[in-house]
Parts: sequence; C-alpha cells; structure tokens
Amino acid sequence: MKKSLAALLFFMATTACLNAQEVKNHNFEVAKNLDVFNNIYKGLDLMYVDTLNPQEVIGNGIKAMLNSLDPYTEYYPEEKTKDLKLMITGKYAGIGSIIRWHQRLKATVIDQPYKGMPADLAGLKKGDIILSIDNLDMRGKDTKYVSEHLRGTAGTSFVLKVKRPSTGKTLKLKITRQNIKEADIPYYGMIGDNTGYINFRSYTDGCARNVRKAFIDLKNKGAKNLVFDLRENGGGSVQEAVDIINLWVPKETLIIKQKGKLPQANHDYMTRLEPVDTLMPIVVLVSGMTASSSEITCGALQDLDRAIILGTRTYGKGLVQATIDMPYNGSLKLTTGKYFIPSGRCIQAVNYKHSGGGYKESIPDSLTRVFYTKNRREVRDGGGIKPDVEVKPDTLPNIAFYIDRLDSMEVMFDYVADYVAKHDSIAPPKEFRLSDADFEDFKQRVVSSGFNYDPESDKALDQLEKLARFEGYYQDAKEEFEVLRKKLKHNVARDIEKGKATLKEMIEQDIVAAYYYEAGAIENIMYHDKQLKEAVRLLENEEEYKSVLEKVAKSEQ
Repeated sequence: MKKSLAALLFFMATTACLNAQEVKNHNFEVAKNLDVFNNIYKGLDLMYVDTLNPQEVIGNGIKAMLNSLDPYTEYYPEEKTKDLKLMITGKYAGIGSIIRWHQRLKATVIDQPYKGMPADLAGLKKGDIILSIDNLDMRGKDTKYVSEHLRGTAGTSFVLKVKRPSTGKTLKLKITRQNIKEADIPYYGMIGDNTGYINFRSYTDGCARNVRKAFIDLKNKGAKNLVFDLRENGGGSVQEAVDIINLWVPKETLIIKQKGKLPQANHDYMTRLEPVDTLMPIVVLVSGMTASSSEITCGALQDLDRAIILGTRTYGKGLVQATIDMPYNGSLKLTTGKYFIPSGRCIQAVNYKHSGGGYKESIPDSLTRVFYTKNRREVRDGGGIKPDVEVKPDTLPNIAFYIDRLDSMEVMFDYVADYVAKHDSIAPPKEFRLSDADFEDFKQRVVSSGFNYDPESDKALDQLEKLARFEGYYQDAKEEFEVLRKKLKHNVARDIEKGKATLKEMIEQDIVAAYYYEAGAIENIMYHDKQLKEAVRLLENEEEYKSVLEKVAKSEQ
C-alpha cells in the first residue's frame, strides 16, 4: 500500500514537473521569437535600401500570423473598427443604398436605395452614375472608395452629383447622412390563410425583439404554421440566437454549452423567458450559406425536435469569437472556443491546423459521431446541420449565371434601369410578371450587345478532343467530333430562350425591387421558390410533419 502511494506521489510530482517545464519552454519560445521579430524589423528599418512603411510591413506580419490560425480571427486597426461595429450591430451612418461597379461604364452606380433612407428620399434611382461627392471626382473609382466617402457621421451633409442615363441629365443633390441599420427581417407575411413566413437575414443587436414582434403579428393574422427562412443568414450574436429559440421552447432549456481554453470562455446559454408558442409546427429553411448563430438556431430546434429543418446542408461553423481591445484603439476578434448544441454535438466542419504555417482539413462524414435528438432521432456532429428533409434549389442555367453575374456589358442591369425609367408604376409584387414582348426586347438587347460566354459543354469537348489526340483516337473519331461541335455551337438567342423561365424570374425580381424595395423582391420570388413550396406542403400535412419528428433511431428499432 505504501509502495503504491509512493509511486502515485512520484507520478504526480513528475507530471507537475513536466507541465511546469512545458510552460517554461513555451514562454521561452514566445519571448525568443518576439525578440527575433523585433530585431529583424529594426535591422530592416536601419539598413534596407528603401524607407519602410511600418503600418504596411508590420501589418503584413500580423496578417500572416493570424492567417495561420482560422479565418475568423482578425485584427482591426483603428481605421477599420467601423467595419467590426457594422458586423456586430448592422448599423452605420450613410445614405442607405446598395451601390455596384458598372464594368462597361467604368463607374460606381446606384443599385438599390433602401426604403425611407436618405438615398430614397433624395430620389436616387437604379442606374444613376455617381460623378462626385463634395466636388471630389468619383469617376472610375471602385465601390470601396465611393462607399468610404458616402459614409460618415450621422447628421453631416454633402453634395452628390450623379448622371441619370435614362435622361442624360446631371443632378446635384444635397444629402444628409443618417444612421442606417440593415434590416434583420427584410420581409414577413402570410402564405395563404394558415402559414406565416419570416425571412430572417442577420443576428444583430435587438433582432430577437423584431422576430418576436413579427411572429406575434403573424399569429394575430391567423398563422397556424411557420416557415422561418435562414437560407442567407451568416449569423452574428449568440445571445440573440438563444432568445429567438426561446420564442418556441420552454424557459430554462439548455441551448448551448460554450467551451474554451480559459474558464471565462466557458458558458452555458439557457432560455430566459416564457415562450410565445411551444406547439406551432415550424419548418426552418437552410442552405450552405446558413452559418454560425443561424446554425445554433436550426441545430437546437432540430435537437429539441421543435422544428423540421428543410433545404441543404449548412455551412458548419461551430467556433465562437470574442472581441478584445488593442492598443491605439484597435480591436482583435479571435476564436475563443467551440459551442455544443442540446444533443451535445459540435457542428464545426473544418479543423484548422497551426503547424507548418497553417492549413485546414474538412472532417469526412465517416469520422463524424452519432448523437440523439430529444425524440432519439440520429444526428451527427461535424459538417454543419444536415436537414431532416433535403430539398435542393433549382439549378441556375449556365447562361443565366453569366448574364446576371459575369456580363461585362451589364445588359440585365441596364435593361432593368431603362424599364424602371419608362414605367411610373407596376403591378403589386405578387402579381407582377414580365410580358413575353418585354422579354423578347431583353433578348434582342443581349444579342445586339455582343454578349458572349463560354458554354461548359464546349470546354468539356475541347478537353475531350485534346485527350483523344494525345491517345491517338482523334483521327478515327474526327467526323463524330465535328458533328458534335456543330450541335453544341454557341447560339446566344437559342440559349436565352431555353433559360427563359429563370431569366424572367430574375428580371422580375430586380424590377420589383426598384418599386417595392427588398421586401417586394422577396414577395415576388416566393411564388417560384421550390424549397418554400415544399415547406408549406409539409406544414399542411399534419401526419407527415409529425412522422418526420418522431422517427426512431435505427439502432432502437
């Protein structure tokens, strides 16, 4: 017994010594490398052939250090802290408009003013070309440069000069900046008589109150079911996420266990209030853009069997960040821990490795572990939230992608701007449809503009031909290659006609946004939304809805 006790004490003492030695070695390595870095810069500053810019050179060193960790750990010097504040609060002071770079005009233009904001009140329209701000020339300047000059202190005024292409006139407008908060709920409303719909965009300060108000309003309008749309939601405040979940689950329910290196990074998040409704059927829409706090929301509702998750697998961000103040008014946003939702799983999809300069590795499905929901349904950690019902969105035709996002002639943007200039009003969002004559006009504009793109089938055929030549088969198959190439010949007008349905929807959405803002655009596109239609169908089928949430784990059958 004495020998065993002595051995145990010796082991504990040895372990303590080793730990102390590890700490000592770590501290020595930190001090050594900081000293080396400091002396390298001093040597460069003293002897390098050109004068160094310390903000740039040392700043690049800081960036390289943080890049070896994870993409969420970032340093914000004083001049960039506004970006951090915007990310956290969703607030900034400016004119309240989306702007974009117009490739053909080589200028920044107005894209979409927000309803009731200074840009809207001043009468700015889609397509207006920004010429100057307080006589400072903006022609040829990119959106980042223009945005920095449009923003400023709330209450300050400036003179904005724009050119309106539809009339050719130059306008001078005095605009007063005001505090702008991006809408966390750009739209909510009823779908039919029984289903409420909330499009939720970001977890900024106070958003849970707005979701609560919208939900209660929908209940008062007769909603018996709810679709909660998180498909474009990149996350934000963890506490706001917990408070939103609290609307539908009981008080004092554990939602998150947050775990980090330091004790102060560990925290349990419980629901704090009495819920609004614990029984209403809910479907949460998710996509690969659903991340962070929005994954906490859908993951917790899934683990608690409180909602059906529908769509495609989410992003997979299970890391938690905190912000600490740095010298000279800077801020450091850094990853301090991981979060675990009610089943006990963490849904982080990527492991970030620090050795060898930093790299990342995705967690394969085969290495994920099984956890169980409240009703003993199987769920897994790693790789985001897998939906209970997978419904993929309609694929975008190749030509629609090129026209909408990669067209250097900006044909679609200009067509919409011209359409708006010619029409004082249009039908309500639910009813507006582009006529076949209008679409034909759009098609002819695309063709006459000289628009060109590379069909993917053409690229694949080129690769196949190269491979056939390399392997010596081309001469025997030459005739077939030539026939196939003729069939795949580039024909913009034909391809536009094939993608007509999708292109019409995209144009309609842009046109409606110019009259009814973002809310109108969402309302317009809802009736083409395959995932939303399936969510409503599922909610209207009570038996099927319950069967999804009551599935028993295979191992228990």
